[in-house]
Amino acid sequence: MQALLGVIFHFIGGFASGSFYIPYKQVKGWAWESYWIIGGLFSWLIVPPLAAYLTIPGYTEIINHTNGGILFLTYFFGVLWGIGGLTYGLGVRYLGVALGSSIILGLCSVFGALIPSVYYEFNPQPGKDTISMLFSESWGQMVLLGLLVCVIGIVICGKSGAMKDADLRKTGHVAADNTEFKIGLGLTVSIISGILSACFAFGIDAGKIMAQEANEIWKAANPGEGEFLFQNNVTYVVILWGGLTTNFIWCMILNARNKTFGNYTDSSTPLLSNYIFSALAGTTWFLQFFFYGMGESKLGNGPSSWILHMAFIILVANSWGLVLKEWKGVSKKTISSIIIGILVIVLSVLIVGYGNYLRE
Repeated sequence: MQALLGVIFHFIGGFASGSFYIPYKQVKGWAWESYWIIGGLFSWLIVPPLAAYLTIPGYTEIINHTNGGILFLTYFFGVLWGIGGLTYGLGVRYLGVALGSSIILGLCSVFGALIPSVYYEFNPQPGKDTISMLFSESWGQMVLLGLLVCVIGIVICGKSGAMKDADLRKTGHVAADNTEFKIGLGLTVSIISGILSACFAFGIDAGKIMAQEANEIWKAANPGEGEFLFQNNVTYVVILWGGLTTNFIWCMILNARNKTFGNYTDSSTPLLSNYIFSALAGTTWFLQFFFYGMGESKLGNGPSSWILHMAFIILVANSWGLVLKEWKGVSKKTISSIIIGILVIVLSVLIVGYGNYLRE
């Protein structure tokens, strides 16, 4: 039952992440950097402390007395992840929601799931899964199989993107949502994003002592009620400071370079709706990790949680790609290919879920 709840929470988080970019499509007359940073202020600065305040009484005290080295490492991984998040937006911009998310999150799932397990192999800690555990125990092997199937699904989705590019070039048809489709630039930023986005998982591990303290305080006040669902909310505050730093600096540079500072007060654009849709996108984005923390508290397994989270995002993002007709103007063979890729990813989620069931 705990594993099932964990899977459900990860699906909700994946739906939030796979859907967050949709409100940005309703922003009119603003440059990318302008709506990205307005949404980011909600994602990284406003909503995370609010969520921590509502769920963890005294969360600021936990941060204040945490070792400075731990805080810096958590923040540093947030900075690296911020670069990944920044290039995620560019990848989606140039490849579309479906293809961009598939490539970025596929790489992210591999690095985010396996590297912490390798780290804990050489620096063991209680309750942390090592790479040898994953390979030697039946539940771990099932999780690794699910990861492999997920990667296969991602490769299929990536191939579908190349087929899409060829179809569009052949027919000369470019739909409204495909006007910025740039396969070369999109692949470059997507690969960078996929690798660096995995640093969020490392940041969670680096700041785990804060989550553990929040968990112990809650368990002392609520004996016999299991693990604290919202324990990671305090860690997110520090990680997302790092993400804010990276994205704020870059967006301000772009505002200056492109002379788009005027976007924020340009009365010729629908200012109120632009701010509302950007805020909605940013808030929706944060909800992915709000529910990720809930899912991880139920599964108790970092690699499995990360794989499930990434796979659900890929599934939802590709589904949105179909709904938004990002694949308009391509052949039936290409459409069939992306649908097969989505179904393979669904299969990977089921395999990982079964692996967690075996672990209980």
